[in-house]
Amino acid sequence: MTARRRFADDVARYAGVSSDLFRDDAGWESLLDSAISLTMRRRGASGLLVIDELPYWMSHSPELPGLIQLLYDRSQTGHGHEGGRVIVCGSAMSVMNNLLSGTKALRGRAAVDMRLQPFDLSTTAQHWGVDDPATALRLHATLGGSPGYRNLTSSRSPQSLQEFDAWVSATILNPGQALFSRSEAEYLLREDPQFTGSALHYAIINAVAGGATSPAKIGGLLERDRTSLGRPLEMLTSSGYLDHSTDPLWERRPVITVADPIIRFHNLITVPNRDLIETGGSVQAWRESQPTFVSRILGPHFEECSREWLRRHAAPSLRGGANTIASTVINDQGGRAKHEIDVIALDRRSDRTTVGLIGEAKATLVRRGPADLERLVRLREILRGQGHDVTSTRLAIFSLEGFHSDLVTIARRRGDVLLVDLPSLFGRTEPSVLPG
Repeated sequence: MTARRRFADDVARYAGVSSDLFRDDAGWESLLDSAISLTMRRRGASGLLVIDELPYWMSHSPELPGLIQLLYDRSQTGHGHEGGRVIVCGSAMSVMNNLLSGTKALRGRAAVDMRLQPFDLSTTAQHWGVDDPATALRLHATLGGSPGYRNLTSSRSPQSLQEFDAWVSATILNPGQALFSRSEAEYLLREDPQFTGSALHYAIINAVAGGATSPAKIGGLLERDRTSLGRPLEMLTSSGYLDHSTDPLWERRPVITVADPIIRFHNLITVPNRDLIETGGSVQAWRESQPTFVSRILGPHFEECSREWLRRHAAPSLRGGANTIASTVINDQGGRAKHEIDVIALDRRSDRTTVGLIGEAKATLVRRGPADLERLVRLREILRGQGHDVTSTRLAIFSLEGFHSDLVTIARRRGDVLLVDLPSLFGRTEPSVLPG
């Protein structure tokens, strides 16, 4: 009754009428019908009703999707409102994903199914008001692109690397701040009714955040058979808590990562230093965690940002028109060593894989030099020896700190090299495109 009363009051307030016009015992069907009618009265056929956080409404009124279906079907058969629009939103992804699946009431009745993605590097920098790319990258690596985290801190956004260090200690690693969490995975899953109370799902996310990137590794950490993890992993992936990809050259090699960087930060930085942090040692904890942050958070995040830039912002010609952007691992011809390729762009539409680009993405605090280019040349030859088409493969180097002048000179002479620095990833400068 309380939820329906609040809904009636909101509708009446919008329409400028007395809420007494709605009966106290009015059901959801009547309320929804009246809401659509009143929005159309004010806006005509373009009237719009937005229902936010639908999963929470459904927790006490599970009939809502069915009633929305009923009103929709009436409008399509001329027995209801002809026109009007309804948008339903929700942050519990498991519930929202199921709304349009299988035999659910709203299947086949939605014109748009939109999942709002986190902000990219450039948008995150603008949202937080950070002008320095190096600082904005670290902020994005720590919190990701979820805009709501900004509302959880009253501190001024960091504008330099020095300010960033102080900001982390004063916010994320401060037990008195809302950004600090003693169990981030549990906190996020607690908001989703499908996972409430599921210790296994918490444990899986924590295992992935700690570095387990395959079902076998996750099962090993949790002491469970990997086959028993299939359904939980599928649920966490479809709900947006985990990302699941496969190596494009080895399709049976799964790569599982956490979708929200703050969980990774929590597991790698906060949890190991919790006692020190909760006894006032946040500054010390952050200082001693720098090697972990650089190697296991900043480095992998820079690699993913490089792939994302190539995927979404770079001209298609830079990747040779290839559609798949990923990372991969290859063996040398003798099988004696494995080599990681941070960025690879390829096309597998034909029997033979065409490689448009291979790249190295390093977030080290030194400029990249000729040795990085020589490594890419060797990797291209290994790919050629494995039967892949590398005739037009471009070699790309993504660098946090720029490039040595001798590398730039060699690259100009070769003509098949792309040099991308941090400002380029933010869209502030053009990468060094060296025609080949």
